[in-house]
Amino acid sequence: RLGLDPLYVRLRNLYGEAPRNVTHYGMTLRDNVLPELLAELETRSDYRARCARIKEWNASHQLIKRGMALTPVKFGIAYTATQMNQGGALVHLYTDGSVHLNHGGTEMGQGLFIKVAQIVAEEFAIDIARVHITATSTGKVPNTSPTAASSGTDINGEAARAACRTLKERLVSYCAGAYGVKPEEVLFAGNEVRIGNAKRLEFAQLVREAYQARVSLSATGYWRTPEIHFDRDTFQGEPFYYFAYGAAVSEVAIDTLTGESRLLRADLLHDVGRSLNPAIDRGQVEGGFIQGMGWLTMEELVWDAKGALLTHAPSTYKIPVASDCPPQFNVWLWERGENVRDVAYRSKAVGEPPLMLALSVFHAIYDAVGSTRATKDPVPLEAPATPENILRALHALAH
Repeated sequence: RLGLDPLYVRLRNLYGEAPRNVTHYGMTLRDNVLPELLAELETRSDYRARCARIKEWNASHQLIKRGMALTPVKFGIAYTATQMNQGGALVHLYTDGSVHLNHGGTEMGQGLFIKVAQIVAEEFAIDIARVHITATSTGKVPNTSPTAASSGTDINGEAARAACRTLKERLVSYCAGAYGVKPEEVLFAGNEVRIGNAKRLEFAQLVREAYQARVSLSATGYWRTPEIHFDRDTFQGEPFYYFAYGAAVSEVAIDTLTGESRLLRADLLHDVGRSLNPAIDRGQVEGGFIQGMGWLTMEELVWDAKGALLTHAPSTYKIPVASDCPPQFNVWLWERGENVRDVAYRSKAVGEPPLMLALSVFHAIYDAVGSTRATKDPVPLEAPATPENILRALHALAH
C-alpha cells in the first residue's frame, strides 16, 4: 500500500552488517552476499527499464497483462535432524592404477556420483576415467544417511576425500622411506608422483611398488558436519553449516479472460560457490527453477469429502514440461561465489535451493494481477497460481 517497488522493500529488509546479521534462531551469517548478488542481477536483467516497459504495456492493453518480480533466496544447508549429518566412503587402489569408489550417497540424476568421483580424482591428481564408481551398498558403507537436504556432495565428498588422504599418507610414507626424501617432497600431479627432484613414477607404478612393500591400499573415510547444533525447546542454535544464495527475475503474461499465465523470460543468478562441475550445477539450477514453477503455478492438491487425495500423481495434476520453459531463459552461476566453509573444495549445495527461485514467478503473476486494480489493496492470489486462482483474484479485485 506504500506504492513502492517490492524490490526496494526486499533490499531494505535484507540481512546487513552487525547487529543485523543474526537470524531469528540466533545464528550469525558469515557470508551475507545477497546485497552484491541482487545488485548484479538487477543490472544484468535490465530490471528497471523492463519494469517501465511493462507499465507502458499494461496501460495500453486491456486483456493481456504483464508482471515482473525479482526475489532473493537464502537457503540453509544441513539436516535439521543433526544425527543425519554424517557419511562414510570406501576407496580401494588397484595395482593397475585404477580406483574403486563407494560411498553412502544415492545417485538420482543429480550428478552426485560424478562430483564425488571428481573429488577423488583431484585428491590423487589422476584422470577421472581411472575412478570406478560402484552402486551404493550398506554392505560396503553402513548406516548411510538419506541423500537429501542438498548435502550429498558435502557429506559423501568429504568422506571420500578423507579416505583418499589416508591412502595418500600411506603412499607418501612409503616414498619417504624407500627413496630417502622428506614427506613434503612427494607431490601428486598429472597422473604421476614426483619424489624429490630426481624421481618420477607413474601413479600406477607407485601403487604397484606400495603393494610389493605390503602397504595397505584400502581405506575408509568418514565425515560429520562440524559445529551444527540446535535446541528445539528454545529454538536457538546453528542448525546449518552454511547458506546458499540466489536470486531470480521472472516476467509473465496473464490472460484476464481465462486466467492462463505464461512465463516469458527468466533471469537466474545463483551462488554455487566454487563449482565442481558447472554443467551439472547449471542443470540443477534450471531444473530446480522449473520444478518450483510447477509447485507454485500448477500442482494443486485436491482432496475429496473423506480426506482422500485426488491429485496423487501426474495423471491427476499438471507438472511442467519442456514447452513451459520461458523463451528467454538466462542462467548464470555467480562468478564471485566461494563457500566460507572448507567443504568440497568450497563449492556449495545446489539441489533444493534453486527451487525457491521460482517464487519470482508467483510474485510476477501477483504483479500482473495487481495491475488491474484501481486501489493499492493486497492481491488475494493463492498458491498455486492456477488459472482458476488467477481468475478468482481478478474477480475479487474487480468487485
